[in-house]
Amino acid sequence: MDLIDLKILAALQEDATLSVAEIAHRAGLSPTPCWKRIRKLEQSGVLLGRVALVAPEALGLGLTVFVSVETADHTPQWRDRFAATVAAMPEVMEFYRMAGEIDYQLRVVVPDMAAFDGFYKRLTEAAPLKNVTSRFAMERIKVTTAHPLDTAMRLAARR
Repeated sequence: MDLIDLKILAALQEDATLSVAEIAHRAGLSPTPCWKRIRKLEQSGVLLGRVALVAPEALGLGLTVFVSVETADHTPQWRDRFAATVAAMPEVMEFYRMAGEIDYQLRVVVPDMAAFDGFYKRLTEAAPLKNVTSRFAMERIKVTTAHPLDTAMRLAARR
């Protein structure tokens, strides 16, 4: 990946609705080579998709909960079943297997406490768990989907 690819990624991370002509201008290319690079970034798995970001409150999803899960079972069968079950829950926006004191971290978005209680019951019924700790977000201060590209751009510029 070179500096031009990184400029294309920066433009798309800022606004995926930009035209290819505008992205090309920002990257210092003409539209056709820019479009080819975008396709290559998609085909190689660098670009995972292009989406619209929606304010959860506009959908009535005003409660964000960070759920930490500890388990006593670490067998592949348990892990696969748990991962498939949790990944299928639409309230789960992010789901990570962790290193350290907790085994899994979830970011869950629901309308209210009653909805979270229903989610919690389904989660704890899905598989045997050692401990589940929930932390409720009071205020969303920063949310971004854009990865920092500064370091990669500096390295690419040196090449």
